[in-house]
Amino acid sequence: MAEKNQEHVYEGILEKIVYQDDSSGWGVARIAVTQHHEAITVTGMVYGLHEGERIRIQGRWENKGSYGDQFRMDACTPLKPDTLSGLREYLCSGFIKGVGRETATRLIDAFGMEVITIIENTPEVLMKIPGIGKRKARIIQAAWRKHHEMSDSMILLQSLEVSAAYAYKIFKFYGGNAYRVLQENPYRLCYEIPGVGFKTADRIALKFGISRQSPFRIRAGILYTLGEICERGHVCYPDTLLRKSASFILGLPVPVISDTLEKMILDNELSVDEMAPDRLVFLNALHEAERETALYLKSLAGTAINKRVPALSKAVEWFERSNGISLAKEQRQALEGALSEKILVITGGPGTGKTTLIKGIIDICERRGIDVELCAPTGRAAKRMSEAANREAKTIHRLFEISSTDQPAYAEGRTLKTDKLIIDEVSMVDTMLFLRVLKGISTHTCLILVGDSDQLPSVGPGNVLGDIIRSGCVKTIRLTEIFRQSRESLIISNAHRINQGLMPLDAGDAGESDFFFIQREEPGEALEVIKELVSHRIPRRFGFYPLRDIQVLSPMHKGILGVENLNKELQSLLNPDGREIFVGSRRFREGDKVMQLKNDYERAVFNGDLGVVVFVDQEKKAMEVEFEGAIARYEVPDMENLSVAYACSIHKSQGNEFPAVVLALHSQHGIMLQRNLLYTAVTRGKSLVILVGNTKAVGLATSNVRRSQRHTLLAQRLKGMV
Repeated sequence: MAEKNQEHVYEGILEKIVYQDDSSGWGVARIAVTQHHEAITVTGMVYGLHEGERIRIQGRWENKGSYGDQFRMDACTPLKPDTLSGLREYLCSGFIKGVGRETATRLIDAFGMEVITIIENTPEVLMKIPGIGKRKARIIQAAWRKHHEMSDSMILLQSLEVSAAYAYKIFKFYGGNAYRVLQENPYRLCYEIPGVGFKTADRIALKFGISRQSPFRIRAGILYTLGEICERGHVCYPDTLLRKSASFILGLPVPVISDTLEKMILDNELSVDEMAPDRLVFLNALHEAERETALYLKSLAGTAINKRVPALSKAVEWFERSNGISLAKEQRQALEGALSEKILVITGGPGTGKTTLIKGIIDICERRGIDVELCAPTGRAAKRMSEAANREAKTIHRLFEISSTDQPAYAEGRTLKTDKLIIDEVSMVDTMLFLRVLKGISTHTCLILVGDSDQLPSVGPGNVLGDIIRSGCVKTIRLTEIFRQSRESLIISNAHRINQGLMPLDAGDAGESDFFFIQREEPGEALEVIKELVSHRIPRRFGFYPLRDIQVLSPMHKGILGVENLNKELQSLLNPDGREIFVGSRRFREGDKVMQLKNDYERAVFNGDLGVVVFVDQEKKAMEVEFEGAIARYEVPDMENLSVAYACSIHKSQGNEFPAVVLALHSQHGIMLQRNLLYTAVTRGKSLVILVGNTKAVGLATSNVRRSQRHTLLAQRLKGMV
């Protein structure tokens, strides 16, 4: 067998396509290679290839465990058959409709190796063969041309260093015009082909010699820059900063950028709002979403409540007696507000009684015949809400039947029929999702928003909870009192200490504590401690199972204590064996914990959802992942939206709560060390939090109250300032 990891080129006959996924074009094939005495197994893009075809393949050998050695095909070039027998197999392989083995044999007997030239140039000559009339001759030529149009396009696209997977997507969208389209404006890919970004389009443009100052390039670069900014959570961005950012990405002077930006604004490709001291620029969809959100909220607040709870004080007293509790003053105000206000925000940290209030709202409403629905942004948050309230809670997507990115919440003309809607973990809800909620409820529904405004804001664009509170237009109750049983938890008391800018307390070696700080100055030493904690010390001392119960968190992706390296180390430690599949430089194994990185409406799996790989099909390059009891199947192109998740970023952990959290926090994490980041990480732990790092990092985080400012205008819109 040829040496691994070296690139090889082979020629041979495609004997059999063992498997082909129609959605991605990826497959497994057997190829009789001229350099070998037997067929080899090849994996890669087999779309457009046919059995009996002579091809040249380029790629590397890989070992697939129980499946043995396989050749990963990175590029493939169809070749004309060079023997009569090969030509016969090629013609009767099925890609030419109406040409089977008998017809292929008669064509070769009559014309020999010239049959290909005849089909291409003079198909009327084929009519000399009995059974082939004028119509069939044209059909044969059309099928031949279509096949080679596809093959030629795929070859040309791959010659531009477009991956086989993207070449397949591009050809499916543009057909035979693909190469011409890219010659004219490769930046169309950014808008028309999912997954193909500006950098890929820019690389293609460079090969075609398109000017760096082309309007096509500058327009695409501005949209890419603004898109990247929105990926960081902004809804809009100051004009001057946007020009500078686009200038840096495009490598062009700001005045050159400015001309195209102004034209895009005039042509309504981008939206703006004038705000001192700068103009704010929006992607159109986010501008419209933020405006609509403010309008819907104002409209909802201005409508009457259909079902009121009479004698509020008595209803609250009944709840207290029924549950043997005495509510704090803030809790009582929040409960009464939830029963009397059209829209109410309840915010507070851990241990302040938010769960008790949700239960109180439900109990009183059910007693009074008032309908209540519960929901949360993620599956885990909804499950936690269900368990605490002893009542079904759904994800927002499931409750409103959101099944695609452009589909409205609920079908047109339908609204969610409920008197009260309680949404938990609202800090996680971004602008687009919140708008869908507002569009999906009726005007008589009362909206109760519950969340912790001191946590990190949503992963997606916006700061919905913070903006609503800051606007002052919605009644807000802030819970501050920590209850006795919660005060006994170091996790909760330390979370509040961190929020006040104080260093967390360390339990030392106290066995019954739930919070520990293990100090290590060297990142390498901290890494070894984390590995030992997850694999041995925590399971042995606390009984937590590494895969199911323990989550490692880090502020950053890069570095020794970054998410990527932590995952690599922990995967090797906790799940070293088993069937695996490679996607670029990443590997997935059966038994791996994984996380979904983007909303996938087709599979009903959403950003931040955690699952376990339960089956890897190495032959078909697919795997099955279990998410909260539901199985989702992934082919190779879709695996780009999955990540191994023994460790994850603190941002991605939002909405999740884990039995045990191990937090890597070191001064090498630099600018990411902020108070709300540390606070969010600590509050992810339910029963155990172990912080591993150095005191300097913890001090930097607790003292750094500077939050990354998110550029939004929702608060101003609610106040009528915009």
